[in-house]
Amino acid sequence: MSSVTFDHVTKRFGDVVAVNDLNIEIHDREFLVFVGPSGCGKTTSLRMLAGLEEITEGNIKIGDRVVNDVPPKDRDIAMVFQSYALYPHMSVYDNMAFGLKLRRVPKAEIDRRVKEAAKRLGIESLLDRKPKQLSGGQRQRVAVGRAIVRNPAVFLMDEPLSNLDAKLRVQARAEISKLHMQLGTTFIYVTHDQVEAMTMGTRIAVMKDGILQQVDTPQNLYDRPDNVFVAGFIGSPSMNFFDATLTGSDGEMYVDAGAFRVKIPAERQDPYQAYKGKQIVFGLRPENMHDPEYAPPGIHQALVESKVEVTELMGNEVMVYLNAKEKPFVARVDPRSKMRVGNTVGIAFDMDRFHVFDKQTEKAVR
Repeated sequence: MSSVTFDHVTKRFGDVVAVNDLNIEIHDREFLVFVGPSGCGKTTSLRMLAGLEEITEGNIKIGDRVVNDVPPKDRDIAMVFQSYALYPHMSVYDNMAFGLKLRRVPKAEIDRRVKEAAKRLGIESLLDRKPKQLSGGQRQRVAVGRAIVRNPAVFLMDEPLSNLDAKLRVQARAEISKLHMQLGTTFIYVTHDQVEAMTMGTRIAVMKDGILQQVDTPQNLYDRPDNVFVAGFIGSPSMNFFDATLTGSDGEMYVDAGAFRVKIPAERQDPYQAYKGKQIVFGLRPENMHDPEYAPPGIHQALVESKVEVTELMGNEVMVYLNAKEKPFVARVDPRSKMRVGNTVGIAFDMDRFHVFDKQTEKAVR
């Protein structure tokens, strides 16, 4: 049983609250990703679980055991650090075997585990090399291998891909996800990269300023963010936001942002009736803004006149940076689009996929 529970956990450094009343249960064999900007408390949460930081308040449980006062070596966890933390004077084999030697595991068992992990990670030919003779990707695999040989109940990973180049990161993401499925062990992963979080996690915990904002599956976070911060953090490019007012009468409702006025379909009006005449934040993702010529069939379109300021051809799509009367936003459109810098164009807003947030609380209105 390798579930993990943060029960009202708080961490203070003097007057600074790094983690504030964190409550989350991580299920056995789950791949949970903590994500958020620098300083949000995600790494501190991981370090408290590992026993590398003391808990100010609350309890952390691994399985049914409270581990607040259990030394790190006795918590049955293995951690992969951002810096990899390999011993430069040791070979790859010795780096992977070192923790087992400290635990007085028999030599034959150490040899079996190291070679098995090396084979699984494709680093069998590197066992005699020193870390300085390895590429960044190879060092990352050695650090993961050192954790694997421990056979821990929980794997902790603190931004292990941040030192890799973009192409290698994509490959390493897939390898770690595959490893999780093979090992059937609980993985807890920390990153500031929402693409890593979305592609790897079975659930994602979004943090800001030490406070847990939302925990859910990647798709639910994308489709139903709880607040403006989560909506803006999940998705790339991030969601477009417009300060607006809800207006209308006689069964019609509009989002009036000053620079544009778009109609809300009748079937989507009910949740927003109490907000008529009030200020809101209107949100729409770039992928839900289209060149009208290539808009998906059957959607409720609202055309917004805008000026094209920058275009970025990505091959399979075009990022178009637009301005509607001093309100900038980004659209992700079909690569066949003929939008060019300086053009004044109509952008089709998909009014089946918009989001509304309370202006004061920044919470989603549903």
